[in-house]
Amino acid sequence: MEFRDPWPEPPELPSPVIMDQRWTDAVFLHWRIPVGAAAAFMPPGVVPDEFDGSAWVGLIGFRMQQAGIGRGPGVPFFGDFNEINVRLYSREPDGTRGVVFLSLDADRLAVVLAARAAGIPYVWSHARFRWGGPEDPSTGYSVRRYRRGATSDFAVVPALDDVAADPLSIHLTARFGLHSRFRGRTLYIPNTHTAWPLFRAELTVLEDGLISAAGLEVAGPPESVLFSPGVRTQFGKPRVLRA
Repeated sequence: MEFRDPWPEPPELPSPVIMDQRWTDAVFLHWRIPVGAAAAFMPPGVVPDEFDGSAWVGLIGFRMQQAGIGRGPGVPFFGDFNEINVRLYSREPDGTRGVVFLSLDADRLAVVLAARAAGIPYVWSHARFRWGGPEDPSTGYSVRRYRRGATSDFAVVPALDDVAADPLSIHLTARFGLHSRFRGRTLYIPNTHTAWPLFRAELTVLEDGLISAAGLEVAGPPESVLFSPGVRTQFGKPRVLRA
């Protein structure tokens, strides 16, 4: 019998809530990479969060919807966009786990500029969502950066009768915060959400240049391919990691 790892209890956010949003139609692709390769991108105070002796790099696409400030309603137009990110996984000495973003591609210039001012590495790109339909059931994303030319195109067919609850899938998706570097300090920005409704998926399209553009190399197909219809999430007040 396959071992089922329980979804961890989502944390309670420290006040105030600074942002509320939904992530929908999420596609997760993950590859093993050497721990040393991931360590080069970790902000001071955190290390790569290993699983099965490896670090992992993810290529994730989703649709941001109804993003708003605090607990308020979503911001019209600017609160809805496609996002594709390349990310690593981090851990503090006390065991707090997070995400380290290497890049986040989005098609809302104002969002990109605001996020970059806060130290989050957004890139302005043409980002398109691929709908699954009767003739082509593939769901995925394509990206073309307006500068420096990197592109990506990936899609999957979700197996909605095959729930993913194995330890690796939980490790890669049960993340309740991000670590980033801002003005010489390492920040942890917490978030919370219920468990992803998470399913295995079959990869149908993959032509990616975003991972190599971020400074990492992977070979072959991803070891983990997942899909989720989405969750609602909230972000809380950042804290500074102390040396």
